[in-house]
Amino acid sequence: MGVNSFLKHPGIKPRSHKLFFSDQPNRSRTRSQRARFITKSGSCNVAHKNIREQFVRYGRFLQDVFTTMVDLKWQHSFLIFTSAFLCSWMLFAMIWWLLAFAHGDLVPRDPSSEPGPVPCVTAIHSFTSAFLFSIEVQVTIGFGGRMVTEECPLAITVLIIQNILGLIINAVMLGCVFMKTAQANRRAETLIFSRSAVIAPRNGRPTFMFRVGDLRKSMIISATIQLQVIRRTVTAEGEVIPVSQLDIQVENPLRSNGIFLVSPLIISHTIERGSPLYELSAQSLSSKDLEIIVVLEGVVETTGITMQARTSYTPEEILWGRRFVSILSEEDGRYCVDYSKFGNTVPADEQEKAEAALHVESQQVPARRSSSRQEKDSGQSSRGFCPVGCPSSSSQWTEKGSLSGGP
Repeated sequence: MGVNSFLKHPGIKPRSHKLFFSDQPNRSRTRSQRARFITKSGSCNVAHKNIREQFVRYGRFLQDVFTTMVDLKWQHSFLIFTSAFLCSWMLFAMIWWLLAFAHGDLVPRDPSSEPGPVPCVTAIHSFTSAFLFSIEVQVTIGFGGRMVTEECPLAITVLIIQNILGLIINAVMLGCVFMKTAQANRRAETLIFSRSAVIAPRNGRPTFMFRVGDLRKSMIISATIQLQVIRRTVTAEGEVIPVSQLDIQVENPLRSNGIFLVSPLIISHTIERGSPLYELSAQSLSSKDLEIIVVLEGVVETTGITMQARTSYTPEEILWGRRFVSILSEEDGRYCVDYSKFGNTVPADEQEKAEAALHVESQQVPARRSSSRQEKDSGQSSRGFCPVGCPSSSSQWTEKGSLSGGP
């Protein structure tokens, strides 16, 4: 099905050839940017308001402290980490100072007099020295100038409690840092989607297409891709549903959403009866209030962590009557991908003409080879022919076993 047949599709009404083959998105792009649920980078574009009452009343975020800390920004996380360590050091410094004060270790003594009672902690003379000892205990530095003696059992108990609490704080902080650096969206940074999607005929039927690629050499295991269209609908009873989600079937002979992302792929969806995009046309596309969300999920080969990459396409980002250019070529026995043309598109009729010319050329090459082969065979036959009456012709053909020499 060519472009002309594509224009005659019952559900497709082109506005003009200028619109159909324009390199730019639809004219509605000049209008104010419409809202979208998923940004091009994959983040959720939803603002939560008036949740302070729920937060104060139920403390829902505090009930899941670890997830809340992982979701915080890095600057907030570092502030919490620093505050947690400083507060714990300061708290136990106060405890060590109170123990020394209660035991009488802070009373000044004359160096020339007899030594006093054994202190609970040696070399603690002020709050500053107690603070330094608190740091040494919690981070297990152990400079050797200060240490707990067996004089005070309470000091030994405080030492055990501070060590346990310090280990807990270290474990939580290290876990938060690891989870923040190994989040699923980090791997998604090297998964790219084409800035625009296209609608063009494929195998005689209009098809919605976009391109996805992986910049890393490590594979995404069990990769699956899902498409959903979000639009505003009205029920038969008149109820307005602002967010109606409908699944879009990815074109796959196995009728599954699994893909093998060894090289950039063009993901397609055939627009046929029953498709959520069946009523789209070149004329009505710009006025439609919809958003096509793409979700790519899989397992990172090197880490085994499940990852997810997202993007979306609005009507302004869907190019009508265009195709993606080929970016895969074979060089020196291996396939090469030219990412500089990753999102490039051409009009559908130009690609069809190029493919037709390539098909004709591919048919002409065997024809020329066959013609030259026939000429070569004809020349060899003319040189090997011996007319009747030639003295040795009869014996030569008989020896070759091709003809009989005579009666």
